[in-house]
Amino acid sequence: MPRRLPVDPIAEAKRQWLAHGWDDSADGMTVVTSVIRAHQLLMASIERALKPLDLTFSRFEMLRLLAFTREGRMPMTSAIARLQVHPTSVTNTVERLARDGLLAREPHPTDGRAALLVLTDAGRRRVDEATAALNVVFRDPGLSPEDATELVRIIARFRRNAGDFADPPPTPDPL
Repeated sequence: MPRRLPVDPIAEAKRQWLAHGWDDSADGMTVVTSVIRAHQLLMASIERALKPLDLTFSRFEMLRLLAFTREGRMPMTSAIARLQVHPTSVTNTVERLARDGLLAREPHPTDGRAALLVLTDAGRRRVDEATAALNVVFRDPGLSPEDATELVRIIARFRRNAGDFADPPPTPDPL
């Protein structure tokens, strides 16, 4: 764990922003840098949990996504859409997982240009171990349950407003 700083550098940055007359940007700068720093702290916890299993979080996400399917398989295009990352990143992740024997690529049964990603038995064992290790991290993310719920709500509103997802359409009233 890194040593604790005697002052919050983000609070100091905000003080500097205000001192330089950038009042209209100070709150936004504080939001952005706070979220980025929180991301770094959370990723460090995740990396510590996954390192003994020779997985990164992106590799874990791919394996977990496949493990959630009924048959442990899905088209590569579906994985790209669900993981919300650039296709090149997914391709690199898939290549590494395939090289390690944790997933396999098979021809798509109806689309000759597409590939199916298939979780191997070794991949299922590894993702189950990784999930157990990550659940230790997830059980205590460093927030009270109330703060965690509020933070998720705030971030979900931000994501929705940024166009990351749409609310489902309302269900019509029965006739």
